[in-house]
Amino acid sequence: MFDIGFVLAVGALGWGLSLASYRAFAAIHDWPMGRWQADRPLLPLVIGVLCVAAGVLVALGRISMGDGASGLMILAFGLGWAVFWTGFLHTGAQSALLLAPVAALILLVRAHG
Repeated sequence: MFDIGFVLAVGALGWGLSLASYRAFAAIHDWPMGRWQADRPLLPLVIGVLCVAAGVLVALGRISMGDGASGLMILAFGLGWAVFWTGFLHTGAQSALLLAPVAALILLVRAHG
């Protein structure tokens, strides 16, 4: 069975963390930055933190409802996804600016739908 909520939570958490941390890694490693990362650094940071929060809330919700393994896997896979997205894709990580909010928004719609 395919658990779309799991995938969206991992994506929101991973892309959000990548988005929130990209500017710091780009500055350290001299990677290029997109316009928002360079000119409006607070905006990607806030969007990233909100998306991370959405993924973490879903994970904590699953843990509190007795599905601890699934919740912990969301946290672990989300962190792994962020490392992959930022560390290996470098400038491709800028796409998290679009992907993270979409994943978080779909997660929110599913939770209230």
